[in-house]
Amino acid sequence: MDHLTFESPLGPISLHAHDDHLTGVSIGIAHAHSAPTPLLLRAQEQLTEYLQGTRTSFNLPLQLSGTAFQEAIWSALQEIPYGRTESYQALGEKAGRGKAPRAVGGAVGRNPLPIIVPCHRILASDGRITGYSGGEGIPTKKWLLDLEGVTYR
Repeated sequence: MDHLTFESPLGPISLHAHDDHLTGVSIGIAHAHSAPTPLLLRAQEQLTEYLQGTRTSFNLPLQLSGTAFQEAIWSALQEIPYGRTESYQALGEKAGRGKAPRAVGGAVGRNPLPIIVPCHRILASDGRITGYSGGEGIPTKKWLLDLEGVTYR
């Protein structure tokens, strides 16, 4: 497994890759470096551009490993465009997993590639921010939503 940590407006961000696929993003956590690979350097560049407000999507090979339910939710997350949000319930319906907002929330919270797989774009059905597992939690989610110009409660 390859690792690269860099400083960002959100604190340290660690990138993890295996077999030429990005497998993890850790916000606010510094991990030991390995020799930077072209993929990790490209991921760092794209995340830096996003955090500077000059990139709205990512073009990286991803490897998401979870249960079939989690993978369906993570796939649906990737379809939410920059500057838009969905509710947990709507995300579950889009993923073909019915109306199970708590289960969807659990899968969203286990997303191994936050920001790149945009779990920060999921809000409660009334537009409130309910939680975020990356960085400092809700303040990190608010920062990302503010960057994208999203309105929330």
